[in-house]
Amino acid sequence: MLDIGLYFCYTLLIVAAVSAIVLPLIKAVGEPRSLLRSLIGVGALLVLFGISYAVADSSVRPSWLVLGIGENTSKIIGAGLITFYVVLVLAFLGLIFSEINKALK
Repeated sequence: MLDIGLYFCYTLLIVAAVSAIVLPLIKAVGEPRSLLRSLIGVGALLVLFGISYAVADSSVRPSWLVLGIGENTSKIIGAGLITFYVVLVLAFLGLIFSEINKALK
C-alpha cells in the first residue's frame, strides 16, 4: 500500500516538473517577447549569484569537514544564502513600494 502511494507521488512530481518546463516553452513559441523577459530575469539572477559568489566566504569549520563540506561547497552555500537574502529584501521592498503606490493613486 505504501509503495503505491510513493509511486503515485513520484508520478505527480514528474508530471508537475515536465509541465513547469514544457508549458512555458509552448507559450513562448507563440509569444517570443515573454521569453525575452524571462531570459532577462534569469540573467539578472545569474549575475546576482555571480556577485554573491565573489563576495561569499569560503571558510570551513572542523565540524563541517565531517559532513564532507569543503571550501568550494561552503562558498556555493554562502553565495546561495546571500542571493536568497538579496532577493528576499528586494521582494519585500517591492511589496512595500507597490502598496504605497497603490494607496497614493
